[in-house]
Amino acid sequence: MKILHLSFECYPIAKVGGLADVVGALPKYQSKLGTTSSVIMPYYDNAFTKKNKLNEIYKEEVSLDTNIYQYTIYKVDSKKIGFDLFFVHIEGLLDRENVYGYEDDLYRFLSFQLATLNWIKTDAVDFDILHCHDHHTSMVPFFINYCYDYKQLEDTPTILTIHNAQYQGQFSHDLMDLLPSFDFSNVGLLDWYGQINPLATGIKCASRVNTVSPSYMDELKHNANGLEGLLRSEENKCIGILNGIDDVFWNPEKDKMLVKTYKVTNVVSGKKKNKIELCKKYGLDPELPLFGFIGRLVGEKSADLLPEAFKQSIKENQNINIFLLGSGHQHVEEELLGLKEELNGNFNVHIGYDEKLSHEVYAASDFLLMPSRVEPCGLNQMYSLRYGTIPIVRRTGGLKDTVIDIGDDGFGICHDQASVWDICYSINRAIQLYNETNTFRKIQKRIMKIDNSWTKSAQDYLNLYSSINLPQIHND
Repeated sequence: MKILHLSFECYPIAKVGGLADVVGALPKYQSKLGTTSSVIMPYYDNAFTKKNKLNEIYKEEVSLDTNIYQYTIYKVDSKKIGFDLFFVHIEGLLDRENVYGYEDDLYRFLSFQLATLNWIKTDAVDFDILHCHDHHTSMVPFFINYCYDYKQLEDTPTILTIHNAQYQGQFSHDLMDLLPSFDFSNVGLLDWYGQINPLATGIKCASRVNTVSPSYMDELKHNANGLEGLLRSEENKCIGILNGIDDVFWNPEKDKMLVKTYKVTNVVSGKKKNKIELCKKYGLDPELPLFGFIGRLVGEKSADLLPEAFKQSIKENQNINIFLLGSGHQHVEEELLGLKEELNGNFNVHIGYDEKLSHEVYAASDFLLMPSRVEPCGLNQMYSLRYGTIPIVRRTGGLKDTVIDIGDDGFGICHDQASVWDICYSINRAIQLYNETNTFRKIQKRIMKIDNSWTKSAQDYLNLYSSINLPQIHND
């Protein structure tokens, strides 16, 4: 079976969030199960593309209304990735430094999808499955099923994975001319609440649709930023498949980003050494329990609640440290930076993202905070388990599927509401657990043994592919 993943993110090439981690790991694990799994993504002007050899394999042009763009398909000449990786390069459009945030993102998303399909149809590149990730690639199922230029691909099954349904890529019907020609009787497939909605179109047109956790799929049928009814009506082809983690890359026993590697048998001394180093660097006390937060400072992550929750918890207890790594809304960043001065010695923050520092925080922290309002799957809680760091989570989405409360004979601390009170109460529970040294150590060792690797999830995706009546399967 030959699979092509279409995505705007893939670690280690370009990462904004969990989408990159998924697309950077899933193909490797699928390949281990005997498939040929590849990734195609935009070419970015970054360190990866500059230091790796790229082989030009195809060159053509793509049209968006009256705009004609020359594009090149490159194949990465590197075995380190673990799967075949292709780039779509369009000078001035897809060769930028950042992944998102440009005024012409719509043109970037559409040109990437159309260039990919043009390459597939004209260069005799055979794929059994086109696996699309989020709204940036979710027009592909419509294009190959209903646009005249891609009729020869209409028998190719498509999978749409929804990593976050809050972002749907809507644009006005006035921009309809950007799309390839199609039978206008099918225009209803594009429309949702008076706009062209790529994510809704993908849900309607894809062969199968999945979310990145079972609970998130259930939640979206009741709260999906306007797509609730659509997902209920299409539920026969929808399923939730829990993400996994790359347990080779996220492995405290071999993690070169840590000052000291460790495993279950020496987790106490290993984490202590990493904690001492992090606390020394950021002016914290290594003798106190350390609470970490890693993530985007946005409403979905309950970031607006964090400054007050941190302030109350530290002033109430005076015996904890909190360290935050993240960036997002400016006013939250400013509040946190102000809090750093107010709570000097108990709290510190690094605004931005640093991959190495994230590994250090997982290894050094005793607890990881994830009080998310929305969490389609969440990978941070699974990374923390791998590193012997107990997650504190709100029961939502994938957090609900992966963390069981200690009160239910589990290994984490869970709460139900996104509120300052719930966060503070959970921190107090964590302090009590930390002070019960024997129980705390047992849980640390227990969680490091939990298998959240991609192995099972990769097989679940293969089962999903096989549930489609595939016209022809390549066995190589």
